[in-house]
Amino acid sequence: SLTDSPVILRILQNWVPRVSHYFDKEHYTYAGHQIVIQESIEYFGAVVWPGALALSQYLESNQEQFNLKDKKVLEIGAGTGLVSIVACILGAYVTATDLPEVLENLSYNISRNTQNTNMHKPEVRKLVWGEGLNEDFPVSTHHYDFVLATDVVYHHAALDSLLATMEYFCKPGTVLLWANKFRFSTDYEFLEKLSSIFNTTILAEFPESNVKLLKATAREN
Repeated sequence: SLTDSPVILRILQNWVPRVSHYFDKEHYTYAGHQIVIQESIEYFGAVVWPGALALSQYLESNQEQFNLKDKKVLEIGAGTGLVSIVACILGAYVTATDLPEVLENLSYNISRNTQNTNMHKPEVRKLVWGEGLNEDFPVSTHHYDFVLATDVVYHHAALDSLLATMEYFCKPGTVLLWANKFRFSTDYEFLEKLSSIFNTTILAEFPESNVKLLKATAREN
């Protein structure tokens, strides 16, 4: 239920000082790895938003509760790929998805930060919410232990499609972890709809950045 008291946390400023001539690269440290993220100002999805920092930090700190090692993880709206990279470092088989125009930057960041390691090689795929799910991700062969989503809810027209996509991928046994900055009434309305479909718990809140982190699981029939 949403009445469980969430952990109150701060987003730690754990990106590292850098000497760089590029304004478009951010350096972070998670799970003992330095991660370099190239951002793009052309697309919403190509910037690191607070929800991604919150979920990355939470996954790093709560590996006993959410053990990603050898688990199948899908990130929807992966953006710059930070969360997918952290999940990969933590041992998951990761599929990072986003819109076609974001994939080039996403692929660059993921390959750059996961090459030359013994991690499972992540996959980057196109996913337009609510479109072609059965064809591109058939249920018979695509079952995920975790679905990750950060800052996917804001002022856009695809919220119903996003909810349908979450519902499609969150089968019994799947855990959805969704971190989002809550700014507008539409954000809370989406949370209400999510809670009407799934068992939903607020795991953590980051008051300084208005981020909530939620866990959702399919209801038993």
